[in-house]
Amino acid sequence: MQWYLVAALLTALTSSQGILTTLSQSNGKYKYDYATIPFLAELFKLSVSSFFLWKKCQSSSPPRMTKEWRSVRLYLVPSVIYLIHNNAQFATLTYVDPSTYQIMGNLKIVTTGILFRLVLKRKLSNLQWMAIVLLAIGTTTSQVKGCGDTPCDSLFSAPLQGYMLGILSACLSALAGVYTEYLMKKNNDSLYWQNVQLYTFGVIFNMGWLMYGDFKGGFELGPWWQRLFNGYSIITWMVVFNLGSTGLLVSWLMKYSDNIVKVYSTSMAMLLTMVLSIYLFSVKATIQLFLGIMICIISLQMYFMPVHMLVELPQTLPVTSK
Repeated sequence: MQWYLVAALLTALTSSQGILTTLSQSNGKYKYDYATIPFLAELFKLSVSSFFLWKKCQSSSPPRMTKEWRSVRLYLVPSVIYLIHNNAQFATLTYVDPSTYQIMGNLKIVTTGILFRLVLKRKLSNLQWMAIVLLAIGTTTSQVKGCGDTPCDSLFSAPLQGYMLGILSACLSALAGVYTEYLMKKNNDSLYWQNVQLYTFGVIFNMGWLMYGDFKGGFELGPWWQRLFNGYSIITWMVVFNLGSTGLLVSWLMKYSDNIVKVYSTSMAMLLTMVLSIYLFSVKATIQLFLGIMICIISLQMYFMPVHMLVELPQTLPVTSK
């Protein structure tokens, strides 16, 4: 399967995630415990990966699997990073408003490019660096609201702690993605085996988070496993499967493509979600959204199109012999 087909499918699934999550609410509230969604999504990814790994093991050419603990333990790191990242997200939102948080979240586009160069030693051309910066500008432009929507002085007027936590959150998000790509490409192990290791730790850490919530609440609602499916509807299950499928596609991109493709997919998905929200939730269209989409399309062309299609190179004249 070509990477651009996977990227297009990832864009579609990512854009539908926010819409499905909104539709799963009832009167603006969740009837279910939203902390169970990541746990069930990790369990879904682990089950799918285990099934395909089992099928591969039954074939005539068994998959390559590195089982030494010194290799397996490396897959614990992304789970720890994502756990810290999730807590940093909640902490950031205690200091800044959602609009400022979304704009600051676009820092992960540039930090991904920087870590992509420093950690993975992947060189980007000057044109590609300009494209990445343009992508960050385009997504930020699409999220900026006019003075008629919110007070202009409310933007970037939060305490310093909020900005520091926002920067930390963006860096952690980029670090988790780049480190996962490093794990996927550091050897020739089967993708399914790598996913099994990655999602096993994901299930364990999400289960630990649910248990922590029980202890913090004094078990007022009972243990988490007794209320795991409380309030679930068909749309809620669609949220779980959509989130799980998105994770599986991301792991494929990490193995056979790179983080920059994932960044472009998620950024385009965010813009697509905004456009769909205009029709589904009567969200007001803005000139900023239109400009942001145009900038991101230009960025996409600059990064992926061959140089000779973007710049008219001078023709070399044939050398004539005297």
